[in-house]
Amino acid sequence: MRIIRSFHGNSDSQLISRLSSLRSIFTGCRAVMLPRFGGPEVLELRENVPVPNLNPNEVLVRAKAVSVNPLDCRIRAGYGRSVFQPHLPIIIGRDVSGEVAAVGNSVKSFKVGQEVFGALHPTALRGTYADYGVLSEEELVEKPSTVSHVEASAIPFAALTAWRALKSNARILQGQRVLVFGGGGAVGFAAIQIAVASGCHVTASCVGQTRDRILAAGAEQAVDYTTEDIEVVVKGKFDAVLDTIGRPETERIGINFLRKGGNYMTLQGGAASLTDRYGFVIGLPLATSLLAKKKIQYQYSHGIDYWWTYMRADPEGLAEIKRLVGDGRLKIPVEKTFPITEVVAAHEAKEKKEIPGKVVLEL
Repeated sequence: MRIIRSFHGNSDSQLISRLSSLRSIFTGCRAVMLPRFGGPEVLELRENVPVPNLNPNEVLVRAKAVSVNPLDCRIRAGYGRSVFQPHLPIIIGRDVSGEVAAVGNSVKSFKVGQEVFGALHPTALRGTYADYGVLSEEELVEKPSTVSHVEASAIPFAALTAWRALKSNARILQGQRVLVFGGGGAVGFAAIQIAVASGCHVTASCVGQTRDRILAAGAEQAVDYTTEDIEVVVKGKFDAVLDTIGRPETERIGINFLRKGGNYMTLQGGAASLTDRYGFVIGLPLATSLLAKKKIQYQYSHGIDYWWTYMRADPEGLAEIKRLVGDGRLKIPVEKTFPITEVVAAHEAKEKKEIPGKVVLEL
């Protein structure tokens, strides 16, 4: 593995000990593999899965906890097959919290033994459901000492998704009004806290059991969509709408709530579904055309900007997320933990909606 530095200054005995302790990294590790698409039962925990050589900008993380994201379950079921199918079997998972085990020779921000957390891009082929994860330097940040690995692992993918929508797309400012559809989910709840921390006035839709938590996080209004009509109870216009639900009805309502110059962002863009259905050659141009059509349509009819938003690595965003987490102003509650050996049960519980909140796998 063309990686390890930071051994300078060690005695020979310390170096030999350190290299001995790293030998297991070189030979392989446990990992949850997806050999084919399907239900939770297709997931396989395998031993001695090779750990790849690190590129100069990469970090090897000894995972302590990884969270189960809705995207993980969708990928397992076949979402994104146009990207993932040629590479099966793959390791799934996006979030991770753990310790730095090794660094590439150009990595400057981290050292061996440092506690970190972070998230991979949605299309990464080697995920985090493994004893050792490989992430680029820009996909990681130091973990605040105020949170555990379990708590930290639940945060980065959802928070970075919300950050991209609110900060990169909408560029929210203090005093603006933000509406979040699906405020009880991980991305929606992260968005509420990020917007509140930015000095915005936040309204969110939710189901009844998450209402108190949303209000406690700083939202000024939480609307239970199962018992209330959001178009009746919510007044005024908004500067930004983040739609984590992405149904035609929420899009219609969200667009109509925006003032001119506002931003509508949905997590349910059509790029992946269209490329899955038609392949890259036809699907990607179709998706690009559809997005352009919607942008032009809503700019003309309502004077607003329309976005398909998704998570991506953002060092600035991760740094701010770390600060908010450390200050206690950004948290995503973990409903239940499973050992990695029970990954099938964890996915089954999420599939059957037995656990409404965040699930984390411990290693």
